[in-house]
Amino acid sequence: MNAVETGATIGGLLREFGLPRLEAESLLCSVLGCERVRLIARAEEAVDSSRARSAHARFARRRAGEPVSYITGWREFYGLALRVTPEVLIPRPETERLVELALERLPAPARVLDLGTGSGAIAIALATERPGLGIVATDVSEAVLALARRNARDHGAEIAFFLSDWFDALGPGRFDLIVANPPYVAAGDPHLERGDVRFEPRLALVGGEDGLDCIRRIVADARSRLRSGGWLLLEHGYDQKDRCVELLLELGYADVGDFQDLAGWPRVCTGRWLD
Repeated sequence: MNAVETGATIGGLLREFGLPRLEAESLLCSVLGCERVRLIARAEEAVDSSRARSAHARFARRRAGEPVSYITGWREFYGLALRVTPEVLIPRPETERLVELALERLPAPARVLDLGTGSGAIAIALATERPGLGIVATDVSEAVLALARRNARDHGAEIAFFLSDWFDALGPGRFDLIVANPPYVAAGDPHLERGDVRFEPRLALVGGEDGLDCIRRIVADARSRLRSGGWLLLEHGYDQKDRCVELLLELGYADVGDFQDLAGWPRVCTGRWLD
């Protein structure tokens, strides 16, 4: 008989199901509705059979490869707890670098556009750090926008959300800063069949044969949407720095630069549009 059948304890559940400790703790916390400190302090506390079965089911899903964030429905980003579903990319620490660079370049006041907002992570992080910004966020999926709106409400972030394929459905107007974490994985990249990425939406990952289709379009079209002196910031793949820098320079951007994420990989390309 296993722990689910005999009456489990917190410590017993964490030991039994053979996952990395932090993953098991996150999943069990999501079942028990508690913080990790409770798991540590009350390892011998009993867990009723219903919750033990729920924990068992979540552990099994993770062992099958499903991302922890999709199982729990939450992901932390820039200190914010965000709701996530399999319809959106899981916010990652490297994208926090994009937020930091945007904050460094924002005038006050400012009008900001977040393209392909997904869970709303970037826009909400900017809104909570700089209340009073005029932030517009777009996505091509109404279901995704519904999730982003809910996350924004959770954090009291004032953001105008629009259903739009990049700039297509936006009304007239220019922005002081445009940010995007677009699809940038090449169609044949083997990473698409590995790890958590296997479960994430291809529409939000794949950017054409070389991964740069969406980046090319954004860089070209952003020129007519930026105020003079406005900034464009784009997240890109670890091996796309040179091509992104060349693209911005070819299309007339000034002050072009590229910045590493916390792991030391090239991650964010920036450029300034001067009419």
